[in-house]
Amino acid sequence: MLPSLAFLKHQLEGILRNKFVQGHQTSGYLARLEQLPASYDAYVEFGRSLADLPMRDNWSYYEPDDLEEIWRECDPDRPLGQIGVLNLTDSSKRVEAGFLASVCGSMLGKPVEVNPSLSELRQALTSVGEWPLNDYISEEALHALDRRHWSWYETTRGRIRYVAPDDDINYTLMGMMALEQFGDSFTKRNLRDLWLNHLPLSTTWGPERAILVRSGISYLEHDRERFNHAEIEAWPDFLVQDTELCGAAIRADAYGYACPGQPALAAELAWRDASFTHRRTGIYATMFIAAAIAAAHVLRDPIAIISTALQFVPGRSRFYEMTEDCLQMVANADNWLEAYQRINHKYANYGHCRVYQEIGTLINTLRFAEHVGDGICKQVMQGNDTDSFGATAGSLLGVYFGPDSLEARWLKPFQDRIHTGLSNFHEQQLSRLAERMGRLPELLHTGEHRIQPSELYVDENTDN
Repeated sequence: MLPSLAFLKHQLEGILRNKFVQGHQTSGYLARLEQLPASYDAYVEFGRSLADLPMRDNWSYYEPDDLEEIWRECDPDRPLGQIGVLNLTDSSKRVEAGFLASVCGSMLGKPVEVNPSLSELRQALTSVGEWPLNDYISEEALHALDRRHWSWYETTRGRIRYVAPDDDINYTLMGMMALEQFGDSFTKRNLRDLWLNHLPLSTTWGPERAILVRSGISYLEHDRERFNHAEIEAWPDFLVQDTELCGAAIRADAYGYACPGQPALAAELAWRDASFTHRRTGIYATMFIAAAIAAAHVLRDPIAIISTALQFVPGRSRFYEMTEDCLQMVANADNWLEAYQRINHKYANYGHCRVYQEIGTLINTLRFAEHVGDGICKQVMQGNDTDSFGATAGSLLGVYFGPDSLEARWLKPFQDRIHTGLSNFHEQQLSRLAERMGRLPELLHTGEHRIQPSELYVDENTDN
């Protein structure tokens, strides 16, 4: 049952690389790792020591993971309650539109989820007469690109018969179920139990897979009465690498759906989910996306939506610095291609799943999208993690533009069917699932779990 020593060593090497990027003093630690005896005790002791690595003296950022510290680092003038005018009926329809658009964005990007650049996609699509993109990816375009995702056979134009399984969609549904079952008082233990009940290990990657394995082990270690809730808080800090990648950000959608005009509440719910597996940028990106979707229910200026969402990000973080920079590039550009070139020129080294460039392209999409279909195409054409950010763009655009903003031709190939990657989840009618998602704003607004943002932190040492 124990992981191999070679695997543990590889994890520790990755964690050290992560720690260096996060500003920690890691000099000499790789050499120390190489000198350790190949034993579980040595590797575990070394792994625990990494939690206390000091920061480098020249590191200018401050990036907390604790919610209260995050709030102290955010804009003190951020709105803590309702912004705009709340219309639950309107928001319900916007959520349905956002969910359906996210499904389309995910399926649009899935065949080319191979970390392409815009220039590669442009060359391939132009060669087959399909630039700019205006429909699902064709097999001819995949031949021209000369690489494809393994799911291409059920997600390319002419082959689509249903919404194919995808982790981005899985996580939105998991957020929906957390809110349905526990309201806005769900805990990380609730998330652990939901994940074990519904998420097959093979549908997860990176930190999610590591935490899911740890969740399973916790079932062996404790019975329900003796479980130590505080343990969950520390799981991402021990032998888990890549906790700043976008795996948590793709879990933000349901919290933005459920909180129309309440970016503070959306960000807090997103923090609780994201901090189950991620740290620093991984958490901030999730809070930012949830807040943006919440704001998009009621604000009609794309720049104002992004500026509002940035108020819920620590001001001395790398995420804030780069996202604000991308926002200025987009705001000062005349068109989406010009904005992309500026973003890519500066942040091209942040590719697939590495958040910063992808958040910049998301801002670019929101500002220059003419409608939902145009927007998800613009997002996918900008490359990188095409299905994940295609889905996120769809959520944001669908909520922003509202019902009837997505042409029927995008949904028609699915034949109202969805195949998820979840276990113990049996809804396969896409329209009914969208309606179920659309009930989230009402559920949080009138549900018995309803509380104020200032009261939202849940002590994991108490049962609910």
